[in-house]
Amino acid sequence: MNNELGIGNSSQYITRNEYLHSKSIVPQHIAVILPAYNEEVSIGSIVLLTRIQADKVIVVDDGSTDRTAAVARKAGAEVIVHEVNIDKGRALKTGFEAAAGADIIVTMDSDGQHNPAEIPKLVAPIIEEDADMVNGSRYLNGVDKNTPAYRRIGQTVLDGFTNINSGLKITDSQSGFRAFAASTIDIFRFNANGMAIESEMLADAGKAGLRITEVEIGVRYDVDCSTKKPVQHGLEVLVLILKDMEFNKPLFYFTFPGMFLGIGGLYMGTLFLESFASGGSLNFGPTMLMVMLIVVGSFMSLTGILLHSLSAILRDAKST
Repeated sequence: MNNELGIGNSSQYITRNEYLHSKSIVPQHIAVILPAYNEEVSIGSIVLLTRIQADKVIVVDDGSTDRTAAVARKAGAEVIVHEVNIDKGRALKTGFEAAAGADIIVTMDSDGQHNPAEIPKLVAPIIEEDADMVNGSRYLNGVDKNTPAYRRIGQTVLDGFTNINSGLKITDSQSGFRAFAASTIDIFRFNANGMAIESEMLADAGKAGLRITEVEIGVRYDVDCSTKKPVQHGLEVLVLILKDMEFNKPLFYFTFPGMFLGIGGLYMGTLFLESFASGGSLNFGPTMLMVMLIVVGSFMSLTGILLHSLSAILRDAKST
């Protein structure tokens, strides 16, 4: 375990144990989870660097076809292998189960994008009992100059919908570099496929009322080994976020769009009545469109209100 936490300025480093003792905090057992898929090139060095900062490093090999598991094991990680590639959500679930007994769990990407040396900064708010979950953010202090423009546009869209769904104000919703207090483990569903797991975990955290804070992190983009095109990946994540909103935020998913459609239909109806009153005639096509907008909009609005009321009743039932 690395015994240095950069507390204070660069000339005031104290050992980790000295810091914990000064705060009357019991030393924490830190486990790091590295979901991996065909990362034999980077996984060895990542495990070695991570072992300096953590008590336990767990690599979940999600059906790799290369030597990821063998390299990780040789580097000193505890390795769990999925025989077939499932998805990151299931890999994280496996990792969280294997990390039972740890006081703090950290998740990181295994391709080298994240710097293991930043783990102490990530876990500090939990050690100090100021947070239950910490999100590493590239954009906490503004736009990261190293982030390609097309990535930031997509991130902004995903951040917006994730925050609506979770009720949080997160600046980097797609970050895979996070820390969790052990007490939070049971609140996560791990149902989402692929990278949408990041947004789902924030939705679960928001719903559970966890204390969440963000710390600034750095990211390397020259090691991005994603097999999907950014636009395709972003659209897939957005669709899954919207699907999750159907149940978490029915007013946003049904009622608000329904009201927009209904108001559009009523506006068309007003124009048609004015035209008809001045001697004009009603055309079948536009009239049917008006009726459809009003009917569909009303149905969606009522559906959202009913689902919202039902979810409130279920939450109250669970709390009693």
